[in-house]
Amino acid sequence: MNFIDTHCHLYAEEFETDYSAVLIEAKAANVEAVILPAIDSKSHQKLFALAEENPRCYPLVGLHPTSVNDTYRDELQAVERYLSSKKVYGVGEVGVDLYWSTDYKNQQIEAFDHQIQLALQHKLPLVIHSRDAFTEIVDVLKAYKGQPLFGVFHAFTGDINTYRNIQTLGDFVVGIGGIVTFKNSGLAEVVKEIPLERIVLETDSPYLAPTPHRGKRNVPSYITLIAAKVAQVKGVTENEIAAATTANARKIFKI
Repeated sequence: MNFIDTHCHLYAEEFETDYSAVLIEAKAANVEAVILPAIDSKSHQKLFALAEENPRCYPLVGLHPTSVNDTYRDELQAVERYLSSKKVYGVGEVGVDLYWSTDYKNQQIEAFDHQIQLALQHKLPLVIHSRDAFTEIVDVLKAYKGQPLFGVFHAFTGDINTYRNIQTLGDFVVGIGGIVTFKNSGLAEVVKEIPLERIVLETDSPYLAPTPHRGKRNVPSYITLIAAKVAQVKGVTENEIAAATTANARKIFKI
């Protein structure tokens, strides 16, 4: 039984002193691979250094929507340079986030659109961040209908109609994380209706730790708690969840 954590910020400062131990714990929990989504140029160096040191870590590159500011075009140029000079496994995390601020809404949309083009150019998956911005995300993606877009809608928390809408936008799966274990999130009932072949597992470490660790630092080994909840909801074994979601992740990220 092996898992892939498809979204983990292991290079974040929360892991600065013990990331090696965290990876050892992850291996003991049968986490065979960890996907590292990017944020911005402040952390790219740490991200790639971690991936080079640990062959079970697979780097992405991209500009996170909450990092879009007056320097976003310079940041996008940095993304392009990494795509041309490094082995990366996807473009992410990218998207639109209007929860924290709407000050750079137009620039976020422009940056998202540009990075969709980069993903198509390099034939890489997109890892999409959407918070209070699903309408804007859909509007951008609709312009690429018929083109070979694929990837993950990270931290999915929508209803079943949101999921069905996503399926019209490209070959996308949804990333299910610790929120599915939260008692009042309602996500478990939605996951019950989503086909297993359209799900990947993620922790979003160090954020959004699953129950019973909610509010504490999240780690990749907690993927087993997420898998156990999904197995319970869908009425299958954890082995089946591990096999299906790992196969899905391998197909998307080509690892």
